[in-house]
Amino acid sequence: MGIVAGLDSSPEFTRIVVCDTDTGAVLRQGYAPHPMENADSGRPSDVDPQAWLLSLGEAAGGGLLEGVQAIGVSAQQNAVVPLDSQGNTVRPAMVGGDKRAQVAAADLADALGGREAWAQAVGCVPQAAQPVTKLRWLARTEPDAAQRTAVLLQAHDWLVWQLLGRPVRRTTDRGGASGTGYWSAATGGYRPDLVELALGHQVMLPEVIGPADAAGTTPEGLLISAGTGETMAAAFGLGIGLGDAVVSLGASGSVMAVHPEALVDQSGMITSLADATGMHLPVVTTLNAVRTLRGASEMLGLGDLESLSELAMKSTPGAHGLVLLPYLEGERTPQLPHAAGTLSGLRRESMRPEHLARAAFEGMLCGLADALDVLRGRGVDVRRVFLLGPAAELPAVQASAPALFGAQVVVPQPADYAAIGAARQAAWALGVSQGTLDPRNPPAWQGAAAQVLEPGEELAVGQAVRQQFVSVREQTHPGAFRP
Repeated sequence: MGIVAGLDSSPEFTRIVVCDTDTGAVLRQGYAPHPMENADSGRPSDVDPQAWLLSLGEAAGGGLLEGVQAIGVSAQQNAVVPLDSQGNTVRPAMVGGDKRAQVAAADLADALGGREAWAQAVGCVPQAAQPVTKLRWLARTEPDAAQRTAVLLQAHDWLVWQLLGRPVRRTTDRGGASGTGYWSAATGGYRPDLVELALGHQVMLPEVIGPADAAGTTPEGLLISAGTGETMAAAFGLGIGLGDAVVSLGASGSVMAVHPEALVDQSGMITSLADATGMHLPVVTTLNAVRTLRGASEMLGLGDLESLSELAMKSTPGAHGLVLLPYLEGERTPQLPHAAGTLSGLRRESMRPEHLARAAFEGMLCGLADALDVLRGRGVDVRRVFLLGPAAELPAVQASAPALFGAQVVVPQPADYAAIGAARQAAWALGVSQGTLDPRNPPAWQGAAAQVLEPGEELAVGQAVRQQFVSVREQTHPGAFRP
């Protein structure tokens, strides 16, 4: 039928994939790093958004987009682009996990009446990285810039707006909007009062359009779809649906699942995001995932995680009674911000390097299983777990994860899933505009190529290991975890 493109503007680079509209097969690819000289060297959390455009232009070079009928845009989440009334940037975009805003996050939480009030209002509690918190920081530290701010866009909103030639209408999607801290996934509406609480005055916010709606058409006739945040685009590119969860293994960990309704969690453990299809993506994060493995690796004098995995495989499930509570940086799930890690079950026979290595893997995965249980405890169906991140390839992770999670584990082959998700969104909007696709049903693209691991006969063993972890957690931090 035709070809579409998906571009993913991540914090460091732009990737573009050109896909067949019918099957999703990737036909061509482009890549370019963001030019770093556009970042304010004194403030790594400040980036001139023109850097994203320059990178995009370079990635699309060599006729990459020739014949493309529609483009979808995925971009880094939590970036705020403040514009003045003329549409010019008031200051560089504020991006990433902005530690400058930690005090502002606590300040803002108190200003509305605490964590429960925020969870009720917008399905999440202010974190340092969130746009709403960055607005509070801006109002406190750069009041002139805050005062001149008349319009707020996120990274993907700004890129879509630029591609369309900066029209009067500015749009976003519900996935991106749900991460701002001033849009509620439960009600599907903005909370302008929270913008005012953070920034000190009202501003224009982009119109939230439907998952299959087009943001507009370029002067050359190219359709631009709604766009979305990287998390939502990657979920869409992977093809996850009801019954699926995604566990991301970064330095910290995150667990998200597809659910038909928004989850309001008074404890603030669940962040209630929307996805790119009209469903919801409740997310639970842990502060300690691969950092646990790196710490164990250094402690044992090993050079890399592959060596740690090899060593762990010489032990057995349960690590001879050794249990590691991996709360090395404090923890969010359970809510233990000032905790440290705990190594329990030391006996003469368990004091061997391979058992410590095994306990590190099991501790990390049990911490993520706790996060999964938070979602399961709220009625989220989890039958299949997609495991993402380079550490998902490690044999010690693959050997333990299915039994500890109590579910089939899918390890997708590495691919640009956010860019593929953006392209799938473009194909959907194109099909709807041509009358060939239903706005309620996205195009059925081939799923991700993946390795599938079953819990099988190891399930009972895995559950015993999990129980060992839970017992130590309850003894050490009684009542801290209430899924």
